Amino acid sequence: MLADTLEHLVKGIVDHPDDVAVVAQSTGRGEVLEVRVHPEDLGRVIGRGGRTAKALRTVISSLADGRRVRVDVVDTDA
Repeated sequence: MLADTLEHLVKGIVDHPDDVAVVAQSTGRGEVLEVRVHPEDLGRVIGRGGRTAKALRTVISSLADGRRVRVDVVDTDA
């Protein structure tokens, strides 16, 4: 559910919504949601000073209902 919500939010921000992928992984320290986008959209997802990424993390954390969830924006160009 959280991965689908995050994917929906990110697709609304980027210019290449077909290239958005969110991978959910369960770890001992909670759930990790990795966001992968088109290299041209990386700046849009991170935002000026990281504001957009922080806002996405805030929304997902509030929906997580107390569970530990980490949102990572992965640079696929590297």
